[in-house]
Amino acid sequence: MLFRSWAQTADARWPDVARVPDHVGVAHLVVTRHALVRRVLADPATYRPDNALDAVTPIPVSALRVLAGHRFRLPPTLANNGGASHPAIRAIVADALHPTRVAAQRPWLTGLVQERVGRIDATLDAGGPVDLHAELAADLPLLVLARLVELPDAPVGAVKEFARAALELFWAPLDVGRQQALAAEVGRFHRVLREFAATGGGLAGSLRAAGHPPDVLVGALFFLLVAGQETTSQFLTLLLHRLAGEPAVLAGLRAGTVTVADVVEEGLRLEPPIVTWRRVAAVDTTLGGTAVPAGTSIVLWLARAGRDPAIVDAPDEFRPGQRGSRRHLAFGAGTHRCVGDQLARMEAAVVVAETAPLLDRVTVLREPWCPDNLTFRMPDAFVVRRR
Repeated sequence: MLFRSWAQTADARWPDVARVPDHVGVAHLVVTRHALVRRVLADPATYRPDNALDAVTPIPVSALRVLAGHRFRLPPTLANNGGASHPAIRAIVADALHPTRVAAQRPWLTGLVQERVGRIDATLDAGGPVDLHAELAADLPLLVLARLVELPDAPVGAVKEFARAALELFWAPLDVGRQQALAAEVGRFHRVLREFAATGGGLAGSLRAAGHPPDVLVGALFFLLVAGQETTSQFLTLLLHRLAGEPAVLAGLRAGTVTVADVVEEGLRLEPPIVTWRRVAAVDTTLGGTAVPAGTSIVLWLARAGRDPAIVDAPDEFRPGQRGSRRHLAFGAGTHRCVGDQLARMEAAVVVAETAPLLDRVTVLREPWCPDNLTFRMPDAFVVRRR
């Protein structure tokens, strides 16, 4: 289950809490109920975030040497930081992604999406297939994030390759050869981040001015490039694919009886790009009647929590606006809740509003494929043709 959790979300056989070994024999406590998942996220003293970025496949010495050769480090910064420095770092990042600054990007993003949809529409009208992931969703969040936080001047393709390599290296089941290749990819781009952290403006400049050391700057940039844009591009692809199979929702959007905002929230509940997140028990405790010894790895099944019948009327149906739709945990909860939630919502709202008419008239030629991964779905091509 651990590496196909995105495909088993609707499986009714799972208990509230279950002990599950992973591919290397390490036992994890998998938590499935909304109330329990939220309790863990809201209690960072009992359930610490220290293991959030640990590699689920232990990295061998050969790959560690590759990373060391690039001076790669991931100190506690954002997602994996349960220390005293977290609030100050988070506040600076949150200011860079403030809702007012995010809203200011909406007209520009709308124009860009309209331009792309126009080209896609022309290709479809001519009878050709279109990959909506590559042609629309893949790079949009990166382009917006670059404007907000002044990301390093690197080719979009290089940044995307780095982000996906990082998601695979730290969260996928891997063999040694693949780990070495991914370590080289991640290490090379880590050098770019390190150089930018020393001189860059925007977010990097704000963190430097606040006195944070270079490793913190690099760690913050690393996490933003992975979680701040790659997950949103994944969500856009997943949501577009889901909507293509929801004619009643598309009809509601067309008629004005369904709102774009409600579609986005229901999409986050049913098709989150991040399906699990991890914590580690700091002390001996209990969870859902299960003993949890200190040091236990806890896997919080965010995607299944969003389908908990205790919070939502129709757990497996796409019903925008239904009771509980907005109570999903796609952005986490508590002190480590995603600081880019409003950015992701804005981007998804623009894409849904501009592409819904197009989706109403397409046939899916190739559904997105998602590789084995503990936490991230990482969909690839989504190819459609006009009906």
